[in-house]
Amino acid sequence: MSFYNLLQQYPAAGLRERLAQTTSQEIDRALAKATISINDFISLLSPSMSAVQLELLAARAHRMTSQRFGRTIQLYAPLYLSNECHNGCKYCGFSADNHDLRRKTLNDAEILREADHLHRQGFQHILLLTGEAPEAAGVAYLEHAVQLLAPKFSSLSIEVFPMASDEYQRLAKAGIDGLALYQETYDETLDPELHPFGPKSDFRYRLEGPKRGGEAGLRRIGIGALLGLGDYLTDAFYTGLHARYLMHRFWKTQVSISFPRLRPAEGGFAPRSMVSDRQLTQLICALRLLLPDAGLVMSTRESAEFRDNLLPLGITQMSAGSCTAPGGYEGDEGDGEQFAINDQRSPEEIRSVLAERGYEAVWKDWDGAFLNPQT
Repeated sequence: MSFYNLLQQYPAAGLRERLAQTTSQEIDRALAKATISINDFISLLSPSMSAVQLELLAARAHRMTSQRFGRTIQLYAPLYLSNECHNGCKYCGFSADNHDLRRKTLNDAEILREADHLHRQGFQHILLLTGEAPEAAGVAYLEHAVQLLAPKFSSLSIEVFPMASDEYQRLAKAGIDGLALYQETYDETLDPELHPFGPKSDFRYRLEGPKRGGEAGLRRIGIGALLGLGDYLTDAFYTGLHARYLMHRFWKTQVSISFPRLRPAEGGFAPRSMVSDRQLTQLICALRLLLPDAGLVMSTRESAEFRDNLLPLGITQMSAGSCTAPGGYEGDEGDGEQFAINDQRSPEEIRSVLAERGYEAVWKDWDGAFLNPQT
């Protein structure tokens, strides 16, 4: 069964009704279970959860994360290769409608200069990002970029346009081991409004992208919804359902979930719903109970204080020292950025904070040689 077909089994209207009608007793029963079902997950997302119940949920999430991951946080950095894009996304600074944005695709020298900056700071896990303009930064461009970067880093992932299975296989062969592909919102009815033109307007093709990446043998798959585009509770549920589907289908693959909340970007898009710190904390803890082995990722979209406070509650990966503009690490910082970051601390500052709180910053959790045991 495709995930699209599974999605149809949980209509949004019925899901919202179920969330609204959840009782305190149902939440207590879910909190008491050793293994969380999909129905229990709905209960744990309920807005009727009390402060006392949230404390119990957070305590369980903390224990489970400590048991599965210890006191380690993997650090990674984004490397933006291009901001050229054909999508008309209403909420993104890279939108093709943003005619004031300085468009840029890095050349070889610029890629290496950005890579050297990140390598000097200690990073070994890099996420490569582009807009969706394959003629400017397509598969061949990415393949070449990987060849330039692979000698410097032990792990390279992509957050780019959705691809066919054979294209993911091609990049996996070049050295890409991870894929991040966010659905933005799982509400298909909102898609024409949010993505009026461009390749992202193909809702189902994007939705099935992580499955194609799994079929191509990628060892990491990251998903998530951009919280605030639609109803955050239904998007939160569908994100958990999607991750669970991928973990069952590709059991050798590390599945991770990100929790981006809308941040300021060119165009001034206003979120439909504001997701509070409490709501986001509840969502993260509920997902930890549903998916004990999933990676949970917190980016520099969030404030330093909030990221620090979430450390014990399920987070396993964090970005650090991020810049969202192509060439921004060594060039004109902020010129051509996708969105404004919030946590401005350097990687070393974040490493120090982790150490003070009893956590170890992990820069490299595996080696690329594992993919080539003959070498």
